[in-house]
Amino acid sequence: MAGGMLMVCVLGALLCQVWSSAETLHKREETLYPWRNKGTGMYRVKRDWIIPPIRVLENSKQVPEDLVQIKSDKIFTGEVIYKLEGAGVDQEPKNLFEIDDKTGVIRSKRPLDRETYNSFTLKAFALSPSGQRLENPSTIEIVVLDQNDNRPAFTQKQFSGTVPEFSVPENAYLSYSIIGQESVPANAVDKTMFGINNETGAIYTRDVGLDLEVVKSFRLKLQVGDMGGMGLTSESEAIIHVSDINNHAPQFSAALYSMLAVENRNDNEIGRVNVTDKDNSGTANWEAKYFITNHPEGNFAITTDPATNEGVLTVVKPLDYEAQHEHVLMLMVENVNPLSNKAPSVPVSSATVVVTVVNENEAPRFREDPIHLVVPESVVPGTLLTSHIASDPDNSDLRYEISRDPEKWLDIDRDTGDIYAKRTFNMRSPNVKNNIYNVIVKVTDAGGVSTTATVAITLKETNDFPPQLFPLSGSVCKDTGRGSSGLVVTAVDEDFPPHAAPFIFEMPDDELSINWTVVQVNDTHAVLQPLVDLEAGEYVVTVFVSDSGSPVLSAYAQVNVTVCRCDSFGDCKSEAGAFLGSSVGINFIALIIIMASIALLLLLLLLAVAVTSCGRRHHIKKGTGLLVGESEDDIRDNVFNYDEQGGGEEDENAFNIDMLWNPLDTPSTPGSYYPGSCVPRGKQPLRKDAPHNLPSPIYPRRPPADPTDIEDYINDGLEAADNDPNVPPYDTALIYDYEGEGSLAGSLSSIASGSSDGDQDYDYLNDWGPRFKKLANMYDPR
Repeated sequence: MAGGMLMVCVLGALLCQVWSSAETLHKREETLYPWRNKGTGMYRVKRDWIIPPIRVLENSKQVPEDLVQIKSDKIFTGEVIYKLEGAGVDQEPKNLFEIDDKTGVIRSKRPLDRETYNSFTLKAFALSPSGQRLENPSTIEIVVLDQNDNRPAFTQKQFSGTVPEFSVPENAYLSYSIIGQESVPANAVDKTMFGINNETGAIYTRDVGLDLEVVKSFRLKLQVGDMGGMGLTSESEAIIHVSDINNHAPQFSAALYSMLAVENRNDNEIGRVNVTDKDNSGTANWEAKYFITNHPEGNFAITTDPATNEGVLTVVKPLDYEAQHEHVLMLMVENVNPLSNKAPSVPVSSATVVVTVVNENEAPRFREDPIHLVVPESVVPGTLLTSHIASDPDNSDLRYEISRDPEKWLDIDRDTGDIYAKRTFNMRSPNVKNNIYNVIVKVTDAGGVSTTATVAITLKETNDFPPQLFPLSGSVCKDTGRGSSGLVVTAVDEDFPPHAAPFIFEMPDDELSINWTVVQVNDTHAVLQPLVDLEAGEYVVTVFVSDSGSPVLSAYAQVNVTVCRCDSFGDCKSEAGAFLGSSVGINFIALIIIMASIALLLLLLLLAVAVTSCGRRHHIKKGTGLLVGESEDDIRDNVFNYDEQGGGEEDENAFNIDMLWNPLDTPSTPGSYYPGSCVPRGKQPLRKDAPHNLPSPIYPRRPPADPTDIEDYINDGLEAADNDPNVPPYDTALIYDYEGEGSLAGSLSSIASGSSDGDQDYDYLNDWGPRFKKLANMYDPR
């Protein structure tokens, strides 16, 4: 009974703290004013006053039982009606609690069972008679206290055991007890919070009120005795630490934050927000998680600084001042660990962040990079290729330029950025890779900020060049049978596919190609063949070749074809072999070769005669002067200068005899002839084996008296000429016009000295033409 009275007393004391009767309420002023700025037993969170939890024992027999009374200050200005909502009133389980709408007294209507519901959260309202809210709703938390209403039960109905006879009492039977309790900090709790099982020594809690914010730990003084506590005893200590549960939700320190963010930047911190949490710092019950609830664009992110528990707000997607000057973000916060059910029921804390975007001078932006263009290579100069290639976010004036154009194919308008073709393109340029030509374009805004982009021009092949036939000469074997021999031809086109092959080979309708045909072999080759058995010789055949481009380009080509007799290997025989092996006579080519050979033989014969004439020694009479022959006249009287040939109206006969240069005579004045030679003075070839314009040696003009042989005189002249840098070498072939003794034509003086006039018959002069008739008359004896 003592234990039961103590329980009732404890219960009575608990109820006396919140309620005993209306009369006691007025005396002790325990009526709660949840809407007043100050009150007993309440603490403030933001703008609302929170009532501490109301503790009620389960299985109470005093029902209905008054739990608490609430009042509004509005009762002093008018009538107030109180309402109660929540689980246990108008929600399942219903009808456990009620409120007096006039007095504000909250009652329990039925006994409570902690094993079914351990707590209830209710909302209290103060209304006017018209139903208008006079105050914000107030939260009432009711906690159901456990009562020893369940008896212990044996695990079995019957147990059996054995004990030896004559057994003595056991002294080792121990009994445990707590003989002292101290709290840290001291005197924080004056209630006995723990009990101990006297048999097992298990320590347990025996009362409510353990709050880490109030008490951190307990020091218990323990005693154990044998013989069921009646024997010997000893003492010890037990330290009980109060562990933290997440019974405090984090709360923002401010409801509104302002921050600045520079546009076009990302991954940079723009500000921090902080929260308060009464749970143990550094634990998951204290660590905060932040959320942005209203920003679908995803420009921002918020993370937690693990050291300070602050929320770090960053820009993860660049902002655009021109698009939006300001962003308003709604933040929410919660703990990493879920909130305990023993925590007060409060709304999730939230805050507002206003982010102001700071403008900066942005670089111009190209509409794309690279800028892709497709242009035919034969584009007409001045053609507009593209426009509107860039824009400026700050709407400033832009200046355009081409910073790299190795072929100088493009022009750009400095003000508008329009790109034009400056000249036709060439796909064969070394700067064109895989048909793409790259140009770098630069744009600069009024603030000097610039950016570049690549203009990637894909060149389209156009048909610019006609095909050219190849080869333009060749041979075709004769007498091999029609269609069995021909000249293989192809075409070369400077264009790329599809404007080149396949080629089409055709024969035009002209007389040169009437006896020929061309047979297509494949897309690139054809065979040129005669249609009839042609004679061996040279033929010019016209072939017409076309490509496959658009438009089609064509060209005529004339092929020089040699029709010849071939050997067993299919090669043309030599002309001599063809002539000897021919049964039909000499063809045109063989005739030309024979005539050329005859002309060459005649030329060699004339040259030999000239050499013999110039090298013949003059007949010199012994005892006479140099170069004196049978004629008494000086032989130099026979040196003539033929300035022209054939000047008369019937002067059809003239004489020129080619001889080798005589080194005995040298020119004395420019423009004259060498004495004894046919070479004009001043026109002799220059020597390359000696310097020019050096003094010439002195040549022998007259030989010693009575030379026995002119050979010595000639040798002296040769030696002087060999050492003379201003004359050709002695073996240079020159043209002579000396006609003296030893000439094949003879000397005119021989006409008088050879015989008498009477012995000569001049009638043949009449046969030589009109010029010689007068001469014939002069010697006519009649």
